[in-house]
Amino acid sequence: MDHSEEIHMPKRTIVLIPGDGIGPEVTVAGRRVIEAAGLDVHWEVLPAGAAALEQGFDNVLPEQTVDAIRTHKVALKGPVTTPVGKGFKSVNVQLRQRLNLYAAVRPVRNLAGVKTRYEGVDMVIVRENTEGLYSGIENEIVPGVVTSLKVASETACTRISRYAFRYANRRHRRKITVFHKANIMKLSDGLFLKCARKVHEEEYPNIEYDELIIDAGCMKLVQNPGVFDVLLMENLYGDLVSDLCAGLVGGLGVVPGSNIGDDAAVFEAVHGSAPDIAGKGFANPLAVIMSGVMMLNHIHEEATGQRIKKAYDVVLAKGTTLTRDLGGTASTDQFADAIIAEL
Repeated sequence: MDHSEEIHMPKRTIVLIPGDGIGPEVTVAGRRVIEAAGLDVHWEVLPAGAAALEQGFDNVLPEQTVDAIRTHKVALKGPVTTPVGKGFKSVNVQLRQRLNLYAAVRPVRNLAGVKTRYEGVDMVIVRENTEGLYSGIENEIVPGVVTSLKVASETACTRISRYAFRYANRRHRRKITVFHKANIMKLSDGLFLKCARKVHEEEYPNIEYDELIIDAGCMKLVQNPGVFDVLLMENLYGDLVSDLCAGLVGGLGVVPGSNIGDDAAVFEAVHGSAPDIAGKGFANPLAVIMSGVMMLNHIHEEATGQRIKKAYDVVLAKGTTLTRDLGGTASTDQFADAIIAEL
């Protein structure tokens, strides 16, 4: 057989969930940048969110989308809309529960060309993703009195602690700080601390370890975020603090996000689907591109990820081809083209 006629089989399959609103525009841009950087990939494009309902599925997270992520173990996801008040459970919550994506990991750093009040911010928030108050166990005890149950298990607390220390070790991070409220929630947050201390002492004594009561921790984040490295916390605290930290460096449009388990990982833009600007061609694809870099690191394509990271750093520093949210006039495609030109 003539070698020129051989069918090229891509090295890797990745599930791509375009989402809705600006999702399809920014994921196309992210896909173009990743391919231009040299990743040999086949994208399996599947729906979630409002787009899934529009395509005739009866759930915002179709079974075939979940199955594909199980099979290929990695997905890149645009923002999705879960219709409010229609009885549908959030796509993100379903993904975390169905695929046991127990670690939400969000790196936050200052970017050249993105003006903020702070400099020298470079930290990673590691959030437990499966329990705490987000277990959704609520009861009305008597009329007018409700309780919400905060769940903490030794298994989940140890698992997320080990993940954070392993991440810090592999990424040459120096220190982990646990935010907690164990002075009030002595059993639940106390268990989280006990598990984190045990992993530190027995497995990773080389990493510095610190604990802060969360209210004091939030104050210190605002006073001097540069002193923090890796932050580890349970579900609710992690949800609040990861958005707070995104605000320190310019907002959700300039930070990546990921939900990682032992058998699968979903990398996603954590900003909203912004239906008001959908289809206008000026949404910023940076968060999806940055999440793509995290994905490349996860699948051991670090060199490709590093090329993209250097390229978008250059584009941001030059400041001549920025999207509207960053003070420029470039379209989604023009911004992606500028990054591709720097690869």
